[in-house]
Amino acid sequence: MQHTLKSSVMFKGTGLHSGRPATMVLCPAAAGYGIWFKRTDIELGDAMIPAAYDVVERSPLCTRLVNDAGVSVSTVEHIMAALAGCGVHNALIEIDGPEVPIMDGSSIAFVRGIVACGVRQQAAPVLAYEIVEPVTVEREGAKATLLPSDRQEIEFHIDFDDKAIGKQSMTLDMHNGTFARELCDSRTFCRRADVEAMRANGLALGGSLDNAVVVQDDEVLTPGGFRHKDEAVRHKMLDALGDLYLAGGPILGRYVGEKSGHAMTNTLLRKLFETPGAVRPVLCTPEQAARLPGYGVVWAEIPQVA
Repeated sequence: MQHTLKSSVMFKGTGLHSGRPATMVLCPAAAGYGIWFKRTDIELGDAMIPAAYDVVERSPLCTRLVNDAGVSVSTVEHIMAALAGCGVHNALIEIDGPEVPIMDGSSIAFVRGIVACGVRQQAAPVLAYEIVEPVTVEREGAKATLLPSDRQEIEFHIDFDDKAIGKQSMTLDMHNGTFARELCDSRTFCRRADVEAMRANGLALGGSLDNAVVVQDDEVLTPGGFRHKDEAVRHKMLDALGDLYLAGGPILGRYVGEKSGHAMTNTLLRKLFETPGAVRPVLCTPEQAARLPGYGVVWAEIPQVA
C-alpha cells in the first residue's frame, strides 16, 4: 500500500550552493498525489514543481527541478532519497527558497524526521516501474545501466585519483530498511580544489567542513574523517536512489553506476521512458511492496551520528 506522513515535519538549514537559509516542511498528501515541491516565497505565477525526471535541468553538481514557469528548486536528491528510503509515496514539500537545505551533507536528518513523525498507510497500491529490457547510457568513461530485477538494487563503482577515496565498489538490495541502515548518513564529498573552483564561480557558497567531506590527495580535511571507509561510494548510491525516485515511483530493477552522477542518471531515466518496451508500470502486490525501499525501517537501526 502507498504511504504518506502522519503529520508535517519541518527542517531548517542552508543551501549548499546558494548559501541561502531555507525552511522546508514535509506535508502529508492524498493517495496518488506523488511528490511535489511548492515554493512558498513565490507570490505570483506557478509555484508548484513536480518531483519528476522530465523537469530536471541536468547538472553534474546537483539535481535541479524547473517547472514551465521557470520556478526551480535544487539539490533535491537527498530529500528524495530519504522519501524513497522511508517508503513515502505522497507528500507536498513546502520550501521558502530555491534550494533544499544541505543539513550535514547526507540524508540522515530527513530520515530521522520522517521516522519520528511516522508514516500512514493509504488505501491504494504502490505504483512502481519494472525494468523489462536493459538500458544503458555512456559518456566520457562513465556509464549507467538499468537491468531487470524483481526488487530495487543499486551497484556502484567509483575511481578517484585522490588516495583518500581511490577505488570503491558496493552493491545493496534496497529493501528491509537498507537505505536507513547503510546509506542515509553518508555525506557528499569533494576535493579541496573543486571547492575552490566552485566558489570562484559562485557555487558551494554554503559549503563547509560541517556539511561535506573534503579531501586533498591522501588527506581528509573534514574533522573526524569518514563515517565509513567507503563513505564516498555509499553517498553516490544515496544520490542514485534519490535521482531514480524522480521516475514517479520506485524502480523494480538493478541500477549499475560506473563513475556516473546526477546528469547521467537523469539521462538514463529519459532513455528508459523513451525506449519502447523497456519499462512497464505495475501496481505492486503486497509481496512486491515488501521488496521495495522503505519497507521495514526501524528507528533503532538508523546510524547514531552527531
